[in-house]
Amino acid sequence: MDLRLARVYDPPTDDDGYRVLVDRLWPRGIKKADAHVDAWHKDVGPSDELRKWFGHDPARFDEFAERYRAELASNPALAELRETVRRHPRVTLLYGAKDTEHNQAVVLADVLRT
Repeated sequence: MDLRLARVYDPPTDDDGYRVLVDRLWPRGIKKADAHVDAWHKDVGPSDELRKWFGHDPARFDEFAERYRAELASNPALAELRETVRRHPRVTLLYGAKDTEHNQAVVLADVLRT
């Protein structure tokens, strides 16, 4: 499995493969036509409650990751995303967060790789 991560705001590259947005909300300030998104798996994103609690605070990331993994364990959208990843030789998970190390796509990629 060739799984990559990228900010949806960054320009797409020729080697991105199938581009999947994994944010629950559409990223601010970007038009759908300009995003170069092949699929939007919004239901795999963290719940609104968890997302708001986390607030992209790096100090809360470990607990966020633990809570998000617990949500994913009972989320049928994860199986759909796994199938998408299985069908494509390379998948880039797209996210809107500025922090490239502390966001839900990092956790999601880890879950998909295990």
